[in-house]
Amino acid sequence: MNVLLIGSGGREHALAWKLAQSTLLDELYIAPGNPGTIRHGRNVDVDVKDHLALRQLIIDKRIGMVVVGPEAPLVDGLHDRIAADPQLKGVTVIGPTAAGARLEGSKEFAKEFMLRHNIPTAPFRAFGRDELKEAIAFLAHAEAPYVIKADGLAQGKGVVIAKDRNEAEGTLKDMLGGNALGQASDRVLIERHLTGPEVSAFLITDGEAFKMLPSAKDYKRIGDGDTGPNTGGMGAISPVPFADKEFMDKVHDRVALPTIRGLQNEGIHYQGFLYMGLMNVGGDPYVIEYNVRLGDPEAQAILPRLRSDLMDLFEGIATNTLSERHVDVDDRSSATVVLASDGYPGKYESGKPIVGLEMVQGALAFQSGTALENGRLVTKGGRVLAVTAFGKDLEHAILHAYANAALIDYEGKTHRTDIGHDLLRNPAGKVAVAAAPKTGVK
Repeated sequence: MNVLLIGSGGREHALAWKLAQSTLLDELYIAPGNPGTIRHGRNVDVDVKDHLALRQLIIDKRIGMVVVGPEAPLVDGLHDRIAADPQLKGVTVIGPTAAGARLEGSKEFAKEFMLRHNIPTAPFRAFGRDELKEAIAFLAHAEAPYVIKADGLAQGKGVVIAKDRNEAEGTLKDMLGGNALGQASDRVLIERHLTGPEVSAFLITDGEAFKMLPSAKDYKRIGDGDTGPNTGGMGAISPVPFADKEFMDKVHDRVALPTIRGLQNEGIHYQGFLYMGLMNVGGDPYVIEYNVRLGDPEAQAILPRLRSDLMDLFEGIATNTLSERHVDVDDRSSATVVLASDGYPGKYESGKPIVGLEMVQGALAFQSGTALENGRLVTKGGRVLAVTAFGKDLEHAILHAYANAALIDYEGKTHRTDIGHDLLRNPAGKVAVAAAPKTGVK
């Protein structure tokens, strides 16, 4: 089967690397891809927002399956357009319809969905642009710190944890009264702040059956000790020590199963990956957010641990036989360290030559913000690449990842030095004993 992979980041490089291992794959095309994905398939310079060009590519290359890496094309209805096109009949899309993609595209929709299906999450209130005064007044009835979220897609900039009421009021004025996030903040949510360690859980589904994938923990802030501004992710580890069988059984029964059943009950066809961003509150999972695709950089940590043929799982989606497929996971730990450009997530310089990739041994280097200029690999983004390594345990995985990351160099190279160290110090994740909020309270 010929497969088209949509995207250009580290997540898509990891997907391309994994798909290329399958004997079920004929040709892999990546649109637009990056210099790293060239090793695993054929990059195609097509703007995925150009619907006609993308449609023609699917026809010309006889694509049988479209794997969508990022969320924006799904929210924009890519699955729906392919399914409705007579000439694309039979093309399987790995990714939900626009209705299902609302789980990520609208935080208010996702929270209301969780309430309808009794899925544990923090209590919240939502406000529109004409309700700024009401939103500010609501702060008097809430407790600091305040979790404020833009309803729509905001490229990782839509969540603010305000430490006091003044900061919360300023954030609300920026979101509801300003234009910093555009349409993404036409509506804003104020949530109760939960306390506990976070974990990313993943599943893959054909709309009826689902299979759980390895768990991961990512590190969003730019600085060691979780300091500084949020980024797209500075590293990840898998599995998560505190996400043991007991906890993951709760995730399966209280989050994953009611989510899939809820989608079925509401007539929403959902196939592909589902990311469940969770917080461990006193041993119980609470949903912080849904994503309708694999996380990044978590994908670089969990896909190498997946021993199963990913194309076989995708074929299970295409034929509604996912229940008959098996997910086999490597028992070893993995650690992913992201190498970034100095200044990220603010201003940074690009075009810096990258050296040392050929020296990486016993590890994987997934490219993200890179480009080829006159035959040389150079930096092109804030997050440049990620190094993933295995270990018999988390400590050895971290050591191997950092040892290989040290072999790669470019001007302005920066990275966190403490990925996974918090869990080495305390595998329980410093679980806080907190009163669990009642699900459904608004």
